Amino acid sequence: MTKAERTRETRERILSAACEVIAEVGFEKIRMRMVAEHAGVSTALLHYHFDTREKLFTEAMTHSFAQTGTELERDAGSVPAAVILARILRALLPTDPELRQDWRLWQELWVRALRDETAQRLAVDLYDQLHDWVGGALKRGVDSGEFAPCDIDATSTLLLALCDGFGIRLMLSDPKVDLDAAQAAIWGTVARTLGVAPEFPAV
Repeated sequence: MTKAERTRETRERILSAACEVIAEVGFEKIRMRMVAEHAGVSTALLHYHFDTREKLFTEAMTHSFAQTGTELERDAGSVPAAVILARILRALLPTDPELRQDWRLWQELWVRALRDETAQRLAVDLYDQLHDWVGGALKRGVDSGEFAPCDIDATSTLLLALCDGFGIRLMLSDPKVDLDAAQAAIWGTVARTLGVAPEFPAV
């Protein structure tokens, strides 16, 4: 392994550990030492890569988002646009332990963004990326004729808002909302606009 590869591997390990620790205890309680211990590195090495908690938090959020996006692109060129869109929407909900961890990170970001300008800019930037992610799937479906022509920006915004709203209810374990109901409601809201069947696609 080259020095560059070791450096990249160490950063990845630190960022994964940071995501886990922040999700578990919250940003306000996190200490750099806790992340270093969880990652199996020295505090000095952690500070070499990330000299402040704020920088570590920003990188951890970006890392978490990128990991989810990479996984969903594995066969994007060989499946219908409806399946890609459904996968994205499912990934935007707390559907498994890893995504619930991502949601805890998002909730930490929302709270910080209300009081911190840097966190606010990060949140807006990540939402822009999510908007482009959803919009890309919609555009693919429209261009291929699988979806009816629609206002891609407005539809993307609506889908993100629905995922946020239902996601919060799922994170709260609200007995009135379960995953199947959430997915059905989200998909059903835009199915007529897209000209597709109202049932959530098998992903």
